[in-house]
Amino acid sequence: MVPQSQDPRSLPRLLAEKAIAEGDPLAWFERFYRLALAEGYPIPWADMKPNPNLMELCERIPDLRSPTNLLVVGCGLGDDAEWLAHQGHEVTAFDISPSAITHCCRRFPDSPVDYLVADLFDPPESWQKHFKIVLESYTLQVFKGSLRNEAVLRISELISPSGLLVLISRGRNESESAGTMPWPLTRDEVDVIPELGFRELFFEDYLDRSEERPIRRFRACYQKL
Repeated sequence: MVPQSQDPRSLPRLLAEKAIAEGDPLAWFERFYRLALAEGYPIPWADMKPNPNLMELCERIPDLRSPTNLLVVGCGLGDDAEWLAHQGHEVTAFDISPSAITHCCRRFPDSPVDYLVADLFDPPESWQKHFKIVLESYTLQVFKGSLRNEAVLRISELISPSGLLVLISRGRNESESAGTMPWPLTRDEVDVIPELGFRELFFEDYLDRSEERPIRRFRACYQKL
């Protein structure tokens, strides 16, 4: 039975806590998508439309509008990947959840996007230094501690020289509690990226008012040296 709650994040939080306690912190993604898609439980991060924060960022950074090969990390139900493909990019989009990828293929049967099941922590060898643009939107914020640090490193390894890393996440001050999942990033955690061989092109700390309640977010773009 799906727990009854007014908070649509209660189920993924419960499954994430259980997976972390079991020592398999990635297992909850497939468990949640399979259950949610089968029983109609809301997927709180799936608005069934492109992320307006991404669309605004592409308007601000011209290089993000130049068609190239692009990777979407943790693509969920595919709306961002589809929008980017319609901008002319050659898009590869992956998720660790087979149920999510199957749903993407059903939603967009004629899509030009290459949807794949893959693990960020063990990606295909051919992806190393391959993509001119990598989009990381709302994925790092569901990892904690060393797993988050490793995720940043793995993402950085997929970007070709002079390529771009696009980051969108919840944000918080170091002194603030991380609260419950999704756990907002701090500026110190984001500032690890230049140490991995990138230069910061754009960084914004802002209130996202597209949600029912304003949410503090970080939005940034980095270029690999």
